[in-house]
Amino acid sequence: MAIRALLRLVLASLMLAGTSAFAGTVLVWGDSLSAGYGLRPNEAWPILLEQRIGESKLPHKVINASISGETTAGGRSRLPAALQAYKPSVVIIELGANDGLRGLPASAMAANLQAMIDASKQAGAKVLLIGMRMPPNYGPDYTSRFENAFLDLAKANKTRLVPFMMEGFADKRNYFQQDGIHPVADAQPVILDTIWQQLKPLLR
Repeated sequence: MAIRALLRLVLASLMLAGTSAFAGTVLVWGDSLSAGYGLRPNEAWPILLEQRIGESKLPHKVINASISGETTAGGRSRLPAALQAYKPSVVIIELGANDGLRGLPASAMAANLQAMIDASKQAGAKVLLIGMRMPPNYGPDYTSRFENAFLDLAKANKTRLVPFMMEGFADKRNYFQQDGIHPVADAQPVILDTIWQQLKPLLR
């Protein structure tokens, strides 16, 4: 009888340790660039992020709720439920590329991103905004307004910003899949290094 009681105590302790092992949750809120489009399940940068957090012995887990094809409007509508479900301590917002590819107004994109920043902060989460740039064939006016939307939002909200997700390899064709849009597996560690510089201070 005493042995059974001891076993129950040990199991209860293990279950309690499992629920308290993580001090926070990092929610990756993005599109196909974060969902791992065209990659094996273990190759996308959010998976590499989870590995790095573990290697750094930081008490955080990663939830990747990114959806291929997602726009800022879609992300905005889905975010409240995700904040309630996951209760993240950090939200990485990586959205806007699909808005740009569709030529949607940069002002509408900015409004949606602002709403997501507000919702995240109201839920008690820190925010890391991931910026994107459009190719020059979209015209200098649109590409400028698109890029500046991320810069202006980060400044106005005092949030950390990765100005360009594809920094360091955007001009390297062999770092992209055949569609010329989605990075290959070799590019994922580069993306992680770029994001990690701004994310790590938020995990302390």
